[in-house]
Amino acid sequence: MNGFLRAVFLGLAWWLGAVPVRAAEPREELRVVPDRLELRERGPGSRVTALRFSGGICVGMAEGVRFESSDPRVLEVGPDGELRSRSPGECRVRAYWNQESAETVVRVLDTESDAGWSFVRHVLPVLSKANCNGGGCHGAVAGKGGFRLSLSGYDPAADHLSITREALGRRIECGDPLRSLLLTKPTAAAPHKGGRRLDTGSRDYRLLAEWIAGGAEGPRAAEAALERIEVIPSRWRLPKGGRARLLVQAHYADGRVEDVTRWAKFASTDESLLRLSDSVGGVEVVGYGEGAVTAWFSSRIVMSRVQSPFPAAAAVAGDGPSKTPWRAGNPVDESVRAQLKDLRLEASPLCDDATFLRRIHLDLTGLPPTPEQVLAFLQDPSAGKRDAVIDRLLGSSEYTDYWAYRWSDVFLVNSAYLRPEAVKRYYQWLRGEVERNTPWDQLVRNVLTARGGSLEEGATNFFAVHQEPESMAENVSQAFMGLSINCAKCHNHPLEKWTNDQYYAFANLFARVRAKGWGGDVRSGDGKRTLYNAPMGEVLQPRTGRVLPAAPLDGAPVTPEETRDRREILADWMTAPSNPYFTRTIANRIWAAFFGVGVVNAVDDLRLSNPATNEALMEALCAHLVKHRYDLKELMRMIVQSATYQRSSEVLPANRADGRYFSRYYPRRLMAEVLCDAIGAATGVPEEFSQVQLEDGELRKTEFYPKGTRALQLYDSAVRSYFLRTFGRNARAITCDCERSNQPSVVQALHLSNGSTLNGKLGAKEGAVSALMESAQDWSRMVESVFLRCLSRLPTDAERASYEALFKEVPEPERRSALEDLFWALLTSREFLFQH
Repeated sequence: MNGFLRAVFLGLAWWLGAVPVRAAEPREELRVVPDRLELRERGPGSRVTALRFSGGICVGMAEGVRFESSDPRVLEVGPDGELRSRSPGECRVRAYWNQESAETVVRVLDTESDAGWSFVRHVLPVLSKANCNGGGCHGAVAGKGGFRLSLSGYDPAADHLSITREALGRRIECGDPLRSLLLTKPTAAAPHKGGRRLDTGSRDYRLLAEWIAGGAEGPRAAEAALERIEVIPSRWRLPKGGRARLLVQAHYADGRVEDVTRWAKFASTDESLLRLSDSVGGVEVVGYGEGAVTAWFSSRIVMSRVQSPFPAAAAVAGDGPSKTPWRAGNPVDESVRAQLKDLRLEASPLCDDATFLRRIHLDLTGLPPTPEQVLAFLQDPSAGKRDAVIDRLLGSSEYTDYWAYRWSDVFLVNSAYLRPEAVKRYYQWLRGEVERNTPWDQLVRNVLTARGGSLEEGATNFFAVHQEPESMAENVSQAFMGLSINCAKCHNHPLEKWTNDQYYAFANLFARVRAKGWGGDVRSGDGKRTLYNAPMGEVLQPRTGRVLPAAPLDGAPVTPEETRDRREILADWMTAPSNPYFTRTIANRIWAAFFGVGVVNAVDDLRLSNPATNEALMEALCAHLVKHRYDLKELMRMIVQSATYQRSSEVLPANRADGRYFSRYYPRRLMAEVLCDAIGAATGVPEEFSQVQLEDGELRKTEFYPKGTRALQLYDSAVRSYFLRTFGRNARAITCDCERSNQPSVVQALHLSNGSTLNGKLGAKEGAVSALMESAQDWSRMVESVFLRCLSRLPTDAERASYEALFKEVPEPERRSALEDLFWALLTSREFLFQH
């Protein structure tokens, strides 16, 4: 058949729907990076790299490329892309590879007219790369060997003074630079406890020598500030075993762009996936999945993401052997499905109805379904019954109890730090907000701007737990933006972009928060406090002794003319959809509540150097929140309606290696309070709570919690409970997801086996065991009732037959003990203890 006829028949087949037409694969193209480069030093300098791109993503380095300079008098280029400048001018560097070519423009500056090496732009980056100003060396609080530098160069003026003036200026010798201690120590020419940090033949050694010879100039007052840094390329798609090389450029306010790759510090966010092959941007892919490499330079951080598909050749998400369905139009499913397809992971099938009902009840209300609810759901033939139960649970009082309790972890509702009446009012206020489904942005605004009496306005107690401006700033940042800025209190953050000045400018937003009645101990007295905004008050920057204008992180400073409460300005900035942290933090917390892991992990760690496992999914969750005006129920509804959430936890050969891309549901142990209430529901005997334990260990009786109160209805985490403490209840001492533990322990296993919580409830006269024994049901019905109460499902035929046969052999006096043993076996099983 000739080509023309073949095209005709294929076209006809496509029109009839017989042959699916595959989208054309994106064509690969060659690029030389960076696309703009300026050189300021003679001899060997920067490097250019030839890369292959497909669909806007880098898919590898071009091997065997040939480089050529358009003017060797200006610039020479080596076979590996290393540039050697000769004279001022501009030329093109062209790369040739597999009959393709690409080029970049390089400009060589006239160094005769240049101002020379800059202390801030060049000298400090050299010291930072060599880790001379690291926390384990001269950047320590007390320095090392009598020589102290600011951590990672956050205080250039003080560093210049230490280098050039302290110790009688003996650290530098401008007349004979090579005798300077700044050079002889790191090269080990003179005794140095830090060992060899610099090579005498390196460009960095030459830079420091030339800077000293030029007079060791300090920070320049008119020097253009660093605006941002850029990593090239920002996205890779490489197989396991693939290699990459990153370039980092610094962009300054005067338009100048410098290659700072050799001074950047690189780190892999996942060593099981990506490994650094050298210290100047070399990366090796050693696993499968999606990860990133971060580059740090002068308190700026950028990230290059790398995707490495799994080796399951035949698996395509949703089209594998299981023919897994997806929910059309659901942003969660669209984002997850796209990533699974890129990673070649197959999605597990949907879970059965009984598993879904137990899962959705526990995740939305913290309680398992009743036996009657299970039977009714299993017998319901309607197609929309899953959506119907979701809507019912979202409107229930149990939903309010559960989510008020979970948000109490974030807001630190804890009578170890507040008087009982204040805690009760604090919790009641929060529960009321959840019951009214107050939008999250409005709820946070209500807290940030709270004022009035602590017993009348419950939200004001948020500021009673942390009373200093610095601790208020740290708590607000962690709770509502997922950012730990504590390290910036003493110096620039060593791993993030937050500076020491930004920390104190942010803390200054809370400098005028005052309260009448606050003493040294918030637990003293009757708990009555009146919160108000004082007309005056500032926070000093300890390093300079000056007041910094109050300002949100990365936000505009508050003007001196502003008369409003600074917290109102903070609330405007924080709750704005444009805030890159606020929406992501609450979206990630909600997601983690349903899946056990966040899109970003740890759940409340949203620093730039900790990327999302699926950025498209994170963006979809945030967009949905903003679209629905921060209605958390709408976000929850979208998540739990998705096929991603309703997947089985069954492990398939094609997704066995997945632990964070949501190709299946990940089982997790129930949180302490849910487990406590589930045991109470199954046995018919709820836990009793009658004492509160204060921070100093003192026990006080409380009448706040009548018999029948569930663990999820407690006001705070100071209520004494051996079971809750043993199973990792959040102590609410600080706002951190790490305060709650789901880690198993021998103590937990022993308590379930021999402790009073389970055995006491099974032997109780008013419990479920006694009720079943009195019901005179046959053993088949009794076994069914136990399974429904404990596991929220009917027993399988094999389970039913096995237990019936066992019970028929039990003598009459021992039948209660046998029934207790059945309860015990199911309540200590992984199926009960885990959400699955």
